[in-house]
Order: sequence, then C-alpha cells, then structure tokens
Amino acid sequence: MSEPITTLHLPGKTDKLGESLSALRAFIADVSKRAGLEKHKLESLKLATDEIATNIILYGYGKSNAMGTLDVSATIDDRALTVILEDVAPAFDPFSIPTPDNLDDPLEERGIGGLGIMLARQSVDEFTYVRVGNRNQNRFVCIRPTLSKS
Repeated sequence: MSEPITTLHLPGKTDKLGESLSALRAFIADVSKRAGLEKHKLESLKLATDEIATNIILYGYGKSNAMGTLDVSATIDDRALTVILEDVAPAFDPFSIPTPDNLDDPLEERGIGGLGIMLARQSVDEFTYVRVGNRNQNRFVCIRPTLSKS
C-alpha cells in the first residue's frame, strides 16, 4: 500500500534559492521520518535532492529565464520512500553529464561540473530521470529498512 504525501510547490527563482532549499530539506526530513529511514539515508537523500534542486533553479530556470516552480512530491510504500522533483524548465537529463573520471587529479587540473550530479546519483538506492510532456521528473528512491517480525 502506498501513502502519497502532499506536493510541495517551491519558487523556481534564483533569489528564492535559500528559501526553496530550506523548505525542501524540511520536507525531506519529514517524509524520511515517516518512512523510518535511517539517518545516513536521510542525509544522502537530502544531498541528492539538494544538488538536483539547486541545478534546476540556478540553471534550468535561472540561466534560461524560464518561469515556473519546483514541485516536490513523495510516496511511501512497503518497499521504499520515493521523492520526485518536477519542473517545467528546459529538458535536462542529469545522465547526459558524464561521471568525472579524473577524481584523483589535483583540483586545479579538473574541469568544473559533473561532481554534484555524480554524488546525487550515488547517494540514493535508485535515481531516474524522464521527460513527461513539458516536465522534467527526477525520481529518488530510498529502500526502507526491513521491519523485523517478532
């Protein structure tokens, strides 16, 4: 059985970035608690959603001058907590950014970009992206702890 969580609508404006990210983090903390996620999974989910939300607001909306919101929803079922970030910014597939292969190089020799998306992809059990109509959907899945049957 799935428990839907009310959708959160955040401003997609760069001047509201801090406000949007604070509200997102509070939402993630709340749904993670409801799902019974361990603290490390909560922190990993915050990292992943924070990184992608920042990119959506700064680049998807900010750089393109697109207008819209960042809609955040969640469902909890017997298996997992799923969080979805949706926006109407120009299409952007985070999987189109290659994983950096020079992580051992000195910082001054590495290019900018890709590290945050790599961390987001590695921070949750499942991460997917799809474009549905005019909406980007980034889906984050965290497997819930197995409930002991006494």
